[in-house]
Amino acid sequence: MSESMLENRVAVVTGASRGIGRAIAIELAQRGAAVVVNYHNSAQAADEVAAQIKTAGGQAAVFQADVSDLKQAQGLIKFAVDTFGKLDILVNNAGITRDTLIMMMSEEDWDAVLATNLKSTFNCSKAAVRHMMRKRYGRIINIASVAGQIGNPGQTNYSASKAGQIGFTKALAREVATRNITVNAIAPGFVDTEILDAMAPEILEAALKLVPLGRMGQPEEIAHAAAFLASDQAAYITGQVLGVDGGMAMM
Repeated sequence: MSESMLENRVAVVTGASRGIGRAIAIELAQRGAAVVVNYHNSAQAADEVAAQIKTAGGQAAVFQADVSDLKQAQGLIKFAVDTFGKLDILVNNAGITRDTLIMMMSEEDWDAVLATNLKSTFNCSKAAVRHMMRKRYGRIINIASVAGQIGNPGQTNYSASKAGQIGFTKALAREVATRNITVNAIAPGFVDTEILDAMAPEILEAALKLVPLGRMGQPEEIAHAAAFLASDQAAYITGQVLGVDGGMAMM
């Protein structure tokens, strides 16, 4: 894919201060997009992502918002349009985990994960679609998870949120297809980010045995997939779930 494939496009990436979101923001910028780097708490890390993009000759702006709150999500989309004049690409990446077996899972653990992972996808997409419908163009990419496809013990909240994102992706894709807006999901497997740092080494080792390729993925590998789905080369792809999981969820 050409390095300038996303030239003159404007992208919003939620949860872009670290991990997969950071890699996606940098990749989209490298391919020519102006990127709004959203963060919730990690201001310094978000500033560093934007600085890296600008140092490489790209365009970036930083915006703090808790996208699980509708008004803040609307503010994020408005900021992107006000700053760069339009919005072409939305990557719903913001997510958290609060892992524990259901017998010990609190209502707060359930609600927090569903709000951050799933409600934020609704909030940002609702705001973004208004602009995309008028322009008759848009790319929405939801970062789901293999956990939403095959489940994961100790992650009923996380798995439910990611399965919800997949259902949301398919429904919204049908709603907006006539306006030249595509909606797709990426389902990463075990990716080398801070989230995996919380896993006990023996649990991670056992989990990697379930990966046919026998290794963790890298954030950049998810970012390459996102850049493709954001491009015009993927114009005839919508309502799909692209597994970037080393073969874990072959279907």
